[in-house]
Amino acid sequence: MRLKRTILILGIILLAWWSIIYVFLINNLTYNRNKDSTGSIDGQLMTLENGLEEQFVMNKALISEAQQFLENKKYMENSKNNFLGLQNIQIPVLVFACNRITVTRCLDKLLQYRTDENRFPIIVSQDCDHEETTDAIKKYSSQITLIQQPDQSDIQVPPKEKKFKGYFKIARHYGWALNQMFFHFNYSSVIIVEDDLEVAPDFFEYFLATYPLLLKDESLWCISAWNDNGKQDLINLDRPDLLYRTDFFPGLGWMLTRKLWLELYTKWPISYWDDWMRDPSQRRDRSCIRPEISRTRTFGKIGVSNGMFFEKHLKYITLNEQNVPFIKLNLSYLLKENYDREFVKNVYKCPLVDYEDLYYNKIAFQGPVRMMYEKMSEYKLITKKFGLMDDFKSGVPRTAYKGIVTFHYRGRTVHLTPYLGWKGYDVSWS
Repeated sequence: MRLKRTILILGIILLAWWSIIYVFLINNLTYNRNKDSTGSIDGQLMTLENGLEEQFVMNKALISEAQQFLENKKYMENSKNNFLGLQNIQIPVLVFACNRITVTRCLDKLLQYRTDENRFPIIVSQDCDHEETTDAIKKYSSQITLIQQPDQSDIQVPPKEKKFKGYFKIARHYGWALNQMFFHFNYSSVIIVEDDLEVAPDFFEYFLATYPLLLKDESLWCISAWNDNGKQDLINLDRPDLLYRTDFFPGLGWMLTRKLWLELYTKWPISYWDDWMRDPSQRRDRSCIRPEISRTRTFGKIGVSNGMFFEKHLKYITLNEQNVPFIKLNLSYLLKENYDREFVKNVYKCPLVDYEDLYYNKIAFQGPVRMMYEKMSEYKLITKKFGLMDDFKSGVPRTAYKGIVTFHYRGRTVHLTPYLGWKGYDVSWS
């Protein structure tokens, strides 16, 4: 009702404005006609027409601003209603632990930045039966809840996979712990954090603000705190509020709903759960939200992956240090119908440049640009040149959306886009 009244008032104001301008122009025309009776009627009419055209442009801009204001107002009202309706909803943080006593670094940051202990209970799920780690966790007493994976039996793996047995144990732990969260504790959503992650000051606000998007948009299946290409030289440090959609499942601090777990738990894999999530048969063309600047950072060089990517990429990921009031922002641009219309359109409007001209700073103009790739080898050449992660999972490049990989370079936004006529991800690219 309030929205309709606002629209009516704006309509009346615009009508009155048009009337005033029309009277002004008519009076001006009459004055000019009396002043110069020999003047051409056609000339006077042209003056009137030009004046009306100028006013039409101004009014069109005013209407556009009014529409944007109303859309923002409607979104904020809907968001406020969503949050009011979710006041009794808890979004727990599930911390996966094993044999790292440095889990305390992760827990300290979570407790430091947690805004509401009732809304964000912290549950630590420990595997490995490592006594020192258990003792370190228990020191937090009532600030956290500790659950322990009961199945500590050895896992039989194929001979070729023997050195990767840790991945089998992790998948078993994930399946058990998520069953506990959704079926025992009966939560409706969970934020997953691993024991080698530290979080940003606005970590909790980020997930709270994006939670309604996850509920509303069926094309989303996770919210992630991680940017795979989040190195300092590849991000816009002036835009900590900027968020993107991505077809690549990022992990490393992410939120899912019980609805998704009901879909996944009966077929949960015995190993490599994150790559399994990236398989087209699981992803089913769904996307995640990810930030421009990561809200998590890993300090776990030693682990089952033996430091894969850590020295070259992971240790350089920038952790956001600012508090962004995400709850007060209009995040509707991330909904699929809006994002596909505006973001994708704006990407392909950008001037096409050669990657060497960008790399050697030979572009004379300012503003965002676009580079194009057609072959996997071409993509890898470009990404290595700029320090981006160059690998694929099920044919999807890291951070990509509709094949578009967006990063920041020397003060400008750069979109690396697939060739024209692109028909989707090629799973043979790996």
